[in-house]
Amino acid sequence: MRVLGSGGARLRRVGVMAVAALAVAGLSGCGAMQRISEGAYRNAVADGATADLHGKGVRLQKRPVCTTPPSGTFNELWITCTARTTTGDPVEINGTVSSADTSAPHERYQVTVGGRLLIDRDCLGTGCRRPT
Repeated sequence: MRVLGSGGARLRRVGVMAVAALAVAGLSGCGAMQRISEGAYRNAVADGATADLHGKGVRLQKRPVCTTPPSGTFNELWITCTARTTTGDPVEINGTVSSADTSAPHERYQVTVGGRLLIDRDCLGTGCRRPT
């Protein structure tokens, strides 16, 4: 997983471990481990998207609230987050991870503000060096 923020490489490793742990926890049937891993993933995506939006001059009223609906498979994950800007515009963060149960997951994140796409890339956060 490539969701980066302050602490760059450290947060990236946490994200990779969270995606891997989600896949392993799902395979093992360990509900407690899966809940912890999903929480780490939701936090990483919320923090990464907040950092990217901040870099574009967009401020949020509160931290995004994220959910990871069940996908029915161990190799694909979805995440949806919502927030509001300080000016009241709705913010939506949507992400997918395919091949999540492998060593090379494929990620895609899209962030819209007021219905306008601001971010569309395969990583989030200040350590992400890809164009938005």
